[in-house]
Amino acid sequence: MKLVILDRDGVINYDSDAYIKSPNEWTPIPGSIEAIAALTKAAFTVCVATNQAGLARGLFDEHALEAMHAKMHQLVESAGGRIAFIAYCPHHPDDGCDCRKPKPGLLLRIADKFNVNLAGVPFIGDSEKDVAAALSAGARPILVRTGNGTATERDGRIPDGVAVYDDLSAAAAALIDSSSPPR
Repeated sequence: MKLVILDRDGVINYDSDAYIKSPNEWTPIPGSIEAIAALTKAAFTVCVATNQAGLARGLFDEHALEAMHAKMHQLVESAGGRIAFIAYCPHHPDDGCDCRKPKPGLLLRIADKFNVNLAGVPFIGDSEKDVAAALSAGARPILVRTGNGTATERDGRIPDGVAVYDDLSAAAAALIDSSSPPR
């Protein structure tokens, strides 16, 4: 199985300091939906790992989160792609859970669901927390410059050797190219 894990806010959709609280606020970054479809067509199993502290903060409820994810699924499926699984952390940053990135819990939940080892599995994110979660889980971190990615890169908060791409489209194209058999 070729697995790829994506962060949500700042990678697939625009992020907001005020949180994304409804399907109306959930807006895909240009090219991200098509990138997921391209990954699917290249035989990648696409999963999402996302912190959703807005739940614990009372900014939205499970129904609103499900509606946002339904919108994301529908857009991806309309483009010919598929998101196989979404793992999310509903906890507040102060809760001390093991699933909130930068801890590896969300990624390990995905590994358990698909019975895979995460060694070398790409995890595409836009923050230092995403990179740390990937490294902690044994996955391969990839940073995109959308969302918080440009600031993360500029501030030097990522280890040497982490691949950096402009956006999910560029990262997906590189993954597809590197996984294709030689001609």
